[in-house]
Amino acid sequence: MTNPSLLILPGDGIGPEVMTEVVKVIDWYGAKRGLSFDVSEDLVGGAAYDKHGAPLHDDTMAKAQGVDAVLLGAVGGPKYDDLDFSVKPERGLLRLRKEMDLFANLRPAQCFDALADFSSLKRDVVAGLDIMIVRELTSGVYFGEPRGIFEEGNERIGINTQRYTESEIDRVARAAFELARKRDGKVCSMEKANVMESGILWREVVQKVRDEDYPDIELSHMYADAGAMQLTRWPKQFDVIVTDNLFGDLLSDIAAMLTGSLGMLPSASLGAPMENGRPKALYEPVHGSAPDIAGQGKANPIACILSFAMALRYSFDQGDEATRLEKAVERVLADGKRTADLLGEEGVQPVSTSEMGDAIVAALDASL
Repeated sequence: MTNPSLLILPGDGIGPEVMTEVVKVIDWYGAKRGLSFDVSEDLVGGAAYDKHGAPLHDDTMAKAQGVDAVLLGAVGGPKYDDLDFSVKPERGLLRLRKEMDLFANLRPAQCFDALADFSSLKRDVVAGLDIMIVRELTSGVYFGEPRGIFEEGNERIGINTQRYTESEIDRVARAAFELARKRDGKVCSMEKANVMESGILWREVVQKVRDEDYPDIELSHMYADAGAMQLTRWPKQFDVIVTDNLFGDLLSDIAAMLTGSLGMLPSASLGAPMENGRPKALYEPVHGSAPDIAGQGKANPIACILSFAMALRYSFDQGDEATRLEKAVERVLADGKRTADLLGEEGVQPVSTSEMGDAIVAALDASL
């Protein structure tokens, strides 16, 4: 048996710093749990542009297609603001998502008890929160054609096209229903069927999939703007939310702040199964590259570490080990360890990025 393969793409800004802490965790699993990975590393985003003149080299794209999972840090930074749109760092990430056909973006929003007071909402609203947003990732307004900036008469117009096929909606709906079967059995589908034809089709297809193949799942429909309001009013009413690319981008960031910090939130982007049965997969923290604190040891590595926990669960069928890692994070937070983004109590000194990683590895040791 060969080891499962991981391609690490640290990226820009704080990406390399948080990824260093993930590598500590990966090494721990090899040394202490007999769970070893064949790990390779490459460039993406601004780092790739600096070396290759493109945000993702073709060779790197080929590597990503050939491994069991990709783990990415973050891309972007002000250094690249003036680049042509086609070679901006973010285009590297979009290319990975599109060419790997990673159509289902899983964004959990879980509020650890130790951090319930860090949310901008009241403790009773967010304590115990555990929801999953499933965002369609490879179609919709971010990819639809026609798109661009054009001349019309005496002024310019910007055009982006919202486009969905039945099959694109069908497959992301099934991903949401399958997840709901392993959770609380509820799915809320969010769109704008009141003003958008794509929303009408979305609602019809999601309902059809549920009625024909998932009658055991409780399905509700909600307009996306109302969903945004309900997420900040009473988020614990939701279990799994399924939505399109644009609304998923917005709603998942709203859900992120319910937990207190973007530095806490992982994500998984999954595609169709490969020949070995594992899905095409890319895992990354929700946060950006945070260039203002890069290189200062202030970054919170937890979101990236929890992204590896998602890889253990969804790519490598190691649910128990994923839970072990998540509980180690929870234990460290309960013990009062805080990076700078999580400070709120007077007199609490922040730990550095590396100290947080070391504390999580120590908690993993204590779990044995």
